[in-house]
Parts: sequence; C-alpha cells; structure tokens
Amino acid sequence: MDSRRRIILSLCLTLFFLAVGTVGYVVIEHYTPLEAIYMAVITITTVGYGEIHALSEAGRVFTMFLLLFGVGSLAFAAHAFTESMIERASSPARGKRVMKKKISRLNGHTIICGHGRVGRAAAEHLAESGKSFVVLETSQEKCAILHERGFLYLYGDATSEKTLIEAGIKSAGSLLALLDSDPDNLFTVLTARELNPTLHIVARSESAYAESKILRAGADSIISPYASAGRRVADKIMARARHYQPGTAAGTEVLPASQPKWIEVDEKSGLIGHAVAAASSFVEGNIVGIRRDGHDILAPPPDIQLKTGDRLLVVPVDIVEVDELHPEQPPKIVLVDDNPVIRRLYTRLFQKAGFNIITSSTGREGCELILREQPDAAVVDYLLGDISGLKVCELVRANEDGQNVKLFLFTADERSEVRESAVKVGVDVVVVKSPDAAKIVNLVRDEVTHEK
Repeated sequence: MDSRRRIILSLCLTLFFLAVGTVGYVVIEHYTPLEAIYMAVITITTVGYGEIHALSEAGRVFTMFLLLFGVGSLAFAAHAFTESMIERASSPARGKRVMKKKISRLNGHTIICGHGRVGRAAAEHLAESGKSFVVLETSQEKCAILHERGFLYLYGDATSEKTLIEAGIKSAGSLLALLDSDPDNLFTVLTARELNPTLHIVARSESAYAESKILRAGADSIISPYASAGRRVADKIMARARHYQPGTAAGTEVLPASQPKWIEVDEKSGLIGHAVAAASSFVEGNIVGIRRDGHDILAPPPDIQLKTGDRLLVVPVDIVEVDELHPEQPPKIVLVDDNPVIRRLYTRLFQKAGFNIITSSTGREGCELILREQPDAAVVDYLLGDISGLKVCELVRANEDGQNVKLFLFTADERSEVRESAVKVGVDVVVVKSPDAAKIVNLVRDEVTHEK
C-alpha cells in the first residue's frame, strides 16, 4: 500500500473512532453532542483533562476500549504522515524538481553538453573557478557521478530544443558542445545558436572534415586534435616564412619553388571575397596562413572570406597531385536567400556536392554578385527582403554578363502563374521547396553538369 492510501486509511480510522466515541458517550452517559465530542477527543488524544461528569461502570469500560483503539488509529496516522514526508524528501522526482528550480535561477552560466573525458575536465575546472554551469548527459551512470559530485545536471539529449531550454539556454553565457559524435555536436550547435544568437559556443570535433561545418552551424571556435596539430605545423612554417618577404632586395635569400610562398590578395588575383577553401583550388596549393593587418591567422578556417590587402602563405602542391585532385575547377554557384539558416544549410550541402558556393542575403547584392562572379548557376529565393527573386532574375537576364548563368528560382509557391512569370523573365528551372534539401541540391547539380 502506498503512502497516500495509508494516510487516507489512518484518517478514516481516526474519524471513525471519534464518531464511535461521540455516539457512545451520548447513549451511555447521556452527554450532550458537544460534551460527547469533547470527551471523545481528549480520550483519544490522551490529554488527561478529566471527565466532564463522573462515568458509570459501563462508561468506564467503553472509555478503555476507546483509548486502546482510538490511540492506535492516531498513532497509525502519525506514522503514515511521517513515512510520507520521508519518502518525498528522498524521492528522485523531488530531487529533479529541486535541481530544475536551481537551474532556473542561473544567469550567464555555462552549459556543458556531455560528461566524457573533456566534459568532465571542463566541469571540474569550472567548479574550481567558482563558475556556475549545468551538465547535460544521457548516461544514467554518469548522472549518478554528477549527483555525487554535487554538480547541477539534467538527464536528456543535448540536441533537443526542450532539454536546452530546461538548461536555461536563454539566459546562459556560453555552451560547450563536447559530445562524442560530430553530427551530434553539429545539431547541438545549430539548435543552440537559433535559441540564443548571442551565446558563445565552443564545440568539439573529432574530424577535420567536420570543423568547417560546425563553424558554419554557429560555433565560435572548435576544439580538435587535428586543428591543434595543424596550428603547430603552420606556426613553424609561418615562423620560418617571416624571414622571407615578397620583393626582397638583391643579395637576400629567396625561397625555392618547393618552399612556402606569399600571395597578395588584390584586384588582379581574383581572390577577393572568396573563402579559403575555394581560393586553395586557384592558388594550386594549401593556404596555411593569412597575414591581415599585421596579424597572422594560423590554419585559417575554410569558410573565412579573403579581403583586399591579405597576404596568403601557400604551401605548393606538386603539379601532378594538383591535376589528380583538381582535374578542373569546381562549378561556381551563387545562393541568394535572406534566411541565414537556409544559407548555412545549403552552403554545407552544395560544398559537399563539389560546388564553390558564394552567398548573399539581399536581392540587390545578389544581383551584383551574380553579374560580377558570372557563376555556372544561381539559386535565388522567390521572397526576399528588398526585391523579389523574380526581379533579381530579370535584372540578371537584362545584363549581357548574365546571359550564360543558369538561373534557379527557389519558391514554396506551386501556382502555375508563378512558374509562367519565372519563365517569362528568363528563369531556367523553378525549384519547389522541399523538406529534403539534398534532393534540391542534386537537382541543381544534375542541371549544371548536364549543361557542361
């Protein structure tokens, strides 16, 4: 029998014996109802105030039985109440409620996703520093360890929006995505960035291939053994390269062709505005560093944009290797969409499909970008903030530089009028939005490949 039923039963027994005592004193001793209730209460509770009137022999026998059974029922009720309070105090559900209440009061705290080796070290360091934090974990065993250490934690999936909200992400100052899986860290970063745009996010990556994707998803920085090793190597190369400057005077040492070389980013280079990943295919080498405004960026992220005045440190790749790895330049595509989440998603998918992708958030900027870059294709959203996608396509087609660009109009409107208007202004393919983003990317890739 659970504690709630025991409490109800004990109260019923107590009330029953009070009723029996009241009726007994009215019948046996001819007490008034009020006198009878008073006598029954002081008898059961054993307060010992004394009898209202002298009891007869029958009344005394009745009082003895009432004492035995009434006091027993009262003791049973007291035991049931005490037991219930102890159970509630030690209940896991109550512990969770207390934990959530404490978490709800936090502000500017850190959310640690995962309590593996890295997460455990981070939690211990924050605890030693006196910083507030919450750990999200899906392992019951690790949650037990967190409970023993007295750390605030939640049992739940860190990729879930509900779990992050319970962890106080709206008021948090930072988040550490330290899960064992790169895809899990990617989804955690995406969800966290959408819930709190100002959050400082540090993510773990086991694969160098996943680093740029996690950064594009919204992470501010990456923890990766590959990146650490790469930065150490690049640091050594940069340290050596500091002794060799482009255009050195006669008599100074010059880098052999097999050594790293510097490349200026200017109007003639054609590299302005391109990401590092795309620029690497143009310079026939690996960009291991960028010198910008007197500061060095070691092992730059693949999605960092190049600016006028940058100087790139390039490690040349053997010509045979370049031909094998890049038999031809990847197709270039421009994506125009005012939704940052859509831009990040399709940037990732188009790069995976082998495209060199450049994005724009406005229609007018996208139009200028298409005419300047003259890509193989342009994917333009139908609804933009400044001008419509139809207008962008019309302006591109009206310009001589935009005649050879394959135009895709990206829309959720399936009406025939929209399709007819698109064809009229020169759109090649109308792409209807679908939850399956990969299918749309494959459609664009097939169209561009077919043209070539």
